Amino acid sequence: MVYMARYQGNKMNPKRFSVSQIKFYIILIPLGIFMILPVVMVINKAFKPLGELFAFPPTIFVREPTLKNFRDLFTLSGTTGVPMTRYLFNSIMISIFTVVINVIITISAAYAFSKKKFRLKGALFNINQMALMFVATAVSVPRYIVIVRTGLINTWLAHILPLIAMPVGLFLVKQFVDQIPNALIEAAVMDGAKDLKIIQKIIIPLTRPALATSIVLTFQSVWNATEASNNFITNDTMKTLAFYLNSLSTNNAIAAEGMAAAASVILFLPNLIIFILMNSQVMNTMAHSGIK
Repeated sequence: MVYMARYQGNKMNPKRFSVSQIKFYIILIPLGIFMILPVVMVINKAFKPLGELFAFPPTIFVREPTLKNFRDLFTLSGTTGVPMTRYLFNSIMISIFTVVINVIITISAAYAFSKKKFRLKGALFNINQMALMFVATAVSVPRYIVIVRTGLINTWLAHILPLIAMPVGLFLVKQFVDQIPNALIEAAVMDGAKDLKIIQKIIIPLTRPALATSIVLTFQSVWNATEASNNFITNDTMKTLAFYLNSLSTNNAIAAEGMAAAASVILFLPNLIIFILMNSQVMNTMAHSGIK
């Protein structure tokens, strides 16, 4: 064991820079630069004047940065009757409520599927697995029928209800809950803990990486969603920022290209920020999923 530890510390995984690591840098540094290029291009494009936006061949970095695209975007929103701050407020509130409700449903369902015994348990979980195969377009008609018949047209619930259950999030969290020893749950029950206390004190702390991944996936789905604003909302004051900004990109006018570039950055940055904040937890989920 001592020999293995020394071998790992000195050769396999040296604590300081070693010549043996050069081969990894030769591969990883170019790969990292290649993967970050799209992010750099999206951000630089938002600050390009029209002349650079339509330059050929296109450039990665902006030469003469300008804030005109953002000024035009905010000016346009002030002439539509609904300020962009209203769309932003709607998106923030809808995202918060959806993520919170989704976490509650996901952790509760994962605990029930993993540690409880009840009829149709396998069938219900198989339905969740089948739901992974369906894209949003395939269920748009059933969603519309549900929203209309429940009277949720032109309400925030029309945005929230279709996204509060994420099959992939439930699958990830359940895999983590499966790894929690049953003896730990039984000990908590013997101490008088109810299901709510078990979820709060045992399940949530031990499944934080999977929950963080579920939060990231849910937030991205909600923040970028335009289906509800297109299909369920006719009142402009109830629509989201993603719908408003995406409507700019559908405009073929040359002048709208700069505003569409600025809109892309505004939509992209929250996703980037929340991923950076939860990056370590998400990476733990990926690493844990490969350990059996």
